[in-house]
Amino acid sequence: MLTLLLTRHGHTDRSEPEQYLGQHVAAVLTERGREAAARLAERLADVDIDRIISSPLGRAVETAELICHGCAIEQDARLAELDYGRWESLTVDEIDRRYPGERAQYEADPAAHRVGGGESGRHVARRLAPLVEELVEWAEGTGGGRTCMLVGHSSVNRILLAMCLGVPLSDYRRRFRQDWLNLTVLHWPDRESGPLLLLANDQGHVRGLAGSTWEP
Repeated sequence: MLTLLLTRHGHTDRSEPEQYLGQHVAAVLTERGREAAARLAERLADVDIDRIISSPLGRAVETAELICHGCAIEQDARLAELDYGRWESLTVDEIDRRYPGERAQYEADPAAHRVGGGESGRHVARRLAPLVEELVEWAEGTGGGRTCMLVGHSSVNRILLAMCLGVPLSDYRRRFRQDWLNLTVLHWPDRESGPLLLLANDQGHVRGLAGSTWEP
């Protein structure tokens, strides 16, 4: 029924030193990020992708444009990164200096803690759940298998995976990784049985791997 290809945007000019980039800090892909996007595009060149949906944030849209194979790119605000509030643009060291103790609260329960006064994992899950349901219904309504690619961000992707795979939301940071321009694949054989995780955080394309390496 539905095959969902999931990736995170590429390496940006704000990625080193690593900063909390949520919804309010502009960032563009570096040459490293663009090259990795080109490699993922090559890997997926023979994969039939019916839709590609991107976060509306510039770094995600830029990534989607590099891997879209000529598809029209849909932008959906529900895929925007977690809003990190006053943490945005800060490194871990800066957060610990300015807001001592806050990061420990976040690590203890990222589902409940409003990061930097912004969003919690539960806030993000509430906006993602309808999107996933709509995609399952879309694929079911076409009467055949459909493939959709989502271009998102580190936290939003991990929250989506926790939701879809029945992992407690408080564990989304501990149980999942989403590196830059990875390939993660979920497949719903039918609505009732839920999704299978066929591929997780794979970056083989950066090393030259091409083609479909998963089977529903």
